Amino acid sequence: MASNPERRTALIDAAIEVLAREGARGLTFRAVDAEAGVPAGTSSNYFTSRDDLFTQAGRRIHVRMTPAPQDVAEAMRPAPSRELITSLMHWLVRRMAAERTGYLALLELRLEATRRPALRAELTRAIRAELDANIQFHVDSGLPGDPDTVRLLHLAITGLLVETFTLPGVFGDNLGQGGHGQKLAALERDRLIDLIVSRIVPS
Repeated sequence: MASNPERRTALIDAAIEVLAREGARGLTFRAVDAEAGVPAGTSSNYFTSRDDLFTQAGRRIHVRMTPAPQDVAEAMRPAPSRELITSLMHWLVRRMAAERTGYLALLELRLEATRRPALRAELTRAIRAELDANIQFHVDSGLPGDPDTVRLLHLAITGLLVETFTLPGVFGDNLGQGGHGQKLAALERDRLIDLIVSRIVPS
């Protein structure tokens, strides 16, 4: 197998673009090569199978979604409080919006994981590890609430993101309204984030 790390990463990023745009069925070596702008057959030299490509795309998405340590430190400068958690949840949603392609690809991978045991194992490991780390971070930082608070926030914000990226008209109809409708949807999204935190996190 080829071992150029930069080329491998570029191919995985191309695979993420294909997943987000065309879904799991559209993720083929040929499609990845075309998206990356490399000669046909290149990606097959870097991945042993489509299963391998799916699994590595899942790993790469989580790397792309993880904030830089200095950004986390900056976000955590205020004193621990419910207000800080609200700020962190808004920051999380903004980061996911900036990584919309990656999040859509992750949703595709979640569905594909119901049919691919190796992918299911990798995604379960990665998301469980992320959740465990978030719980530990929450507790260590002295933020209000307990581990179940973090679990409930995870479930609520994940649901909000799914609606935001797949059916934005469910909360704040922006169909056919252009930029004005998008602003209304964003305002409703922000209101719901505030509401989620106020209902889940103790004062």
